[in-house]
Amino acid sequence: MTEDKYLTVTDLNYYITQKFKNDPYLHKVFLQGELSNFRYRRNSHQYFSLKDEKSKINVVMFRSYFDKVKFKPEEGMKVYVVGYVSVYGPQGSYQFYAESMEPAGLGALYEQLKQLQAKLAKEGLFTNPEHKKKLPRFPDRIAVVTSASGAVIHDIMVTANRRFPHAEIDLFPAQVQGDTAADSLVSAMQQIAAQGDKYDVMIIGRGGGSLEDLWPFNEEKVVRQVYAMTMPVISSVGHETDTTLCDLVADARAATPTAAAEYATPNLVDELAGIQQLRSRLFSSMQAIIRERRDRLNRIKNSVIMREPTRLYDQQIETVDRLKQRLDNSMKNQLNRSNQSYQLLKQRLLSVNPDKQVHQVKQQEQFLIKRLVDNMQHYLKDKRSGFAKVVQQLDDYSPLKTLERGFVYTTDEQGRTISSIKQVKTKDQLNLHFKDGQAVAIVTKTKEDK
Repeated sequence: MTEDKYLTVTDLNYYITQKFKNDPYLHKVFLQGELSNFRYRRNSHQYFSLKDEKSKINVVMFRSYFDKVKFKPEEGMKVYVVGYVSVYGPQGSYQFYAESMEPAGLGALYEQLKQLQAKLAKEGLFTNPEHKKKLPRFPDRIAVVTSASGAVIHDIMVTANRRFPHAEIDLFPAQVQGDTAADSLVSAMQQIAAQGDKYDVMIIGRGGGSLEDLWPFNEEKVVRQVYAMTMPVISSVGHETDTTLCDLVADARAATPTAAAEYATPNLVDELAGIQQLRSRLFSSMQAIIRERRDRLNRIKNSVIMREPTRLYDQQIETVDRLKQRLDNSMKNQLNRSNQSYQLLKQRLLSVNPDKQVHQVKQQEQFLIKRLVDNMQHYLKDKRSGFAKVVQQLDDYSPLKTLERGFVYTTDEQGRTISSIKQVKTKDQLNLHFKDGQAVAIVTKTKEDK
């Protein structure tokens, strides 16, 4: 019965968890702190801590929530997080479950801008020279993305109509400030892109403001849409000292809306003056060419050949006669050389008559046969004489000659030749070799000569 009053660890953790869940103050908690133990886990949940000067709490941020974070968290960064507090039963520890996270303060906004700029720069959106498009000289249609109620569209239209009235300006109104401004800007640019090559150039911009006011033009989706536009883009966001990511990715950047209109359109007065200047230069060049051609025609008309055309062929006739004479002489010389070559080849052919060569070859063959027979006989004679000498030398050096004179050579039982008395002991058996046989002897006594 005493065991019933004891709780299991699981029961206790469950009870504490229910307390956390039933506390209304812990359902949605707004927390600020400094990131600690943050190690980015790719395609996974994030586990880290939040701390201040005196305390620290463990934080879990599931992947579905972390994918919505618009900046890159880093160790030591101050952030705002929103979530709830609960208990992790298997370890009996409470922790904070984050559902959203954003950098703290305006400095964090600059940090977010810096990170996005570095990311896009690494992809080449700002510095790719092949993607930078040249502004058209004489645009027919200009698309403008800005607020319909601001002074930007008014300045652009006034400047463009003053400089180049031919250009048609179409406004695609969009929100340029607020949480929905980025989607509004992207939607307006997508409408322009859907019309193909109808527009020659696009202007996107707004007036000046703080970093928060200009932030829609730093949104990644807006910057990528500007980069994806097929026509050249002029960015005019803020004042001259303000720089947004749209300014960096655009093909041209204007400090003011008026400057953007000046970039997009030519000055009609200057163009007309230039055309008049080119027209004058063209007229002068044509007159100079006509004068030069007229002088050349007069020189040709007054030339000797034109007055006496038959003289044109005198030199050619003389040249033909000379060439004809050279041809006759060349043919005669060629014929003489060919005749001489024929006679020479005929003599050479007679000198190499095959009958004479065959007779010479037969005589040479008989001579060589005779020389071969004589050489063979001399060779055999020399070999016989040498063989007889060798036989005589072998006979002279033969040990049998020595044995015939009464000498005997002695060997022991192993067949070794005995040449010294030191090799013999008493009672040794020796083999005596005569010229016509062998005898066996027993040593009875040895005596060494000194």
